[in-house]
Amino acid sequence: MAQQPDIQAVKQYLLGLQASICSRLEALDDGTSFIRDAWDRPEGGGGVSRVITDGRVFEKGGVNFSHVMGETMPASATAHRPHLAGAPWQAMGVSLVIHPNNPYVPTSHANVRFFIATPEHGEPVYWFGGGYDLTPYYGFEDDCVHWHQTARAACEPFGEGTYKRFKDWCDDYFYLKHRDEPRGVGGLFFDDHNTGNFEQDFGLMKSVGDSYIEAYEPIVRRRMAHPFGDRERDFQLYRRGRYVEFNLVYDRGTLFGLQSGGRTESILMSLPPLVRWDYNRTAEPGSEEARLMEFFLTSRNWLETQHD
Repeated sequence: MAQQPDIQAVKQYLLGLQASICSRLEALDDGTSFIRDAWDRPEGGGGVSRVITDGRVFEKGGVNFSHVMGETMPASATAHRPHLAGAPWQAMGVSLVIHPNNPYVPTSHANVRFFIATPEHGEPVYWFGGGYDLTPYYGFEDDCVHWHQTARAACEPFGEGTYKRFKDWCDDYFYLKHRDEPRGVGGLFFDDHNTGNFEQDFGLMKSVGDSYIEAYEPIVRRRMAHPFGDRERDFQLYRRGRYVEFNLVYDRGTLFGLQSGGRTESILMSLPPLVRWDYNRTAEPGSEEARLMEFFLTSRNWLETQHD
């Protein structure tokens, strides 16, 4: 008999992950705390949004936990699973986006999630998904290498080729087709993950979730005191526009949340507090801004010199 998914164990892990990430980020900001906002969803379930604003290091950040449920799967979740249309479902996850003040500190995003549906006839169907990605405004090679080394280490216990598959998936997913450019320097992305071994699949989600803060914290510490001026701030606000475009046009989590009657404030928490769009803006040749586009935003293999 197939191993039954342990929904309560997943929920307790996710709540612990939210708490530990917030604690680590608060230590970095040294004085600004996350506010806690618990909410209920009339259609079923609820969650806890934790938000930091106007901090010394973080201009805006949100770390959301949600556990929602319904009687009919939303269209975004059944596009590849027509046999689950009409099935009762539960979804839970932690999703976060961090927008730092300093343009030399990258924006980061992470998400780990679990879905389970129970068709009228048959066993429950579950899958895990998640990952994390990094969006620098001014690039540093050692930051990108550290980020991807941490991601690779998280994947190593789950089979040769797992990191490369999830890395390539991330590059493909976080891509602005209408701009023909990557959103950032990538990381990990996986979805629809079910090998039939629940404990192993849950272990993969935990490994990815736990490794996010280990990937991000050292980068923040290295860059958060880097001097910057109006030019760098202006470029940061301009590039944040790409982040907004992706989340509102392509992001499956945003679509799922809105289609399933999710809490709009929590779903759109990922958007930066300040952003700008300029018409047909181009970077000065040879500048650090141009180097971001020409060297960093190229879906490259950051570990190719690390004997990947």
